[in-house]
Amino acid sequence: MTMPCAEHAAGRHPQSCTPALLAALALVVQLAGCENKAAKEAEEAAKPTFVCQLAGERLIMRFEPGEVRLLTSNAEAITLYQIPTPSGIRYSNASLELRGKGMDLVLIDNGVPSKLEGCVPYVPPKPAT
Repeated sequence: MTMPCAEHAAGRHPQSCTPALLAALALVVQLAGCENKAAKEAEEAAKPTFVCQLAGERLIMRFEPGEVRLLTSNAEAITLYQIPTPSGIRYSNASLELRGKGMDLVLIDNGVPSKLEGCVPYVPPKPAT
């Protein structure tokens, strides 16, 4: 049994191989484009996202227009809403508040402040190859 386009591998170029080769090439190019697109989308989505330490636990913060979304180390999702301030940032949901300037941030939980440490931009993991 011969494989499709075996003649092509042997140096002969029959017309029947051309559509199959073009289709295979188009598929490879399309899949490569999807991989790059997914990686770029992940990088773009991560731009307004930061990772900090709160009392030794990881806290992820994603800034969106008018709000910040927090993801705690125990997978609790919390949304805080922006409050206008003349300087720095301020977000709150009545019981929890995020305040600060630059990477100097404090999370206030029911009136008790906790400094966020080691805040850095989030870098998405590289896709497995």
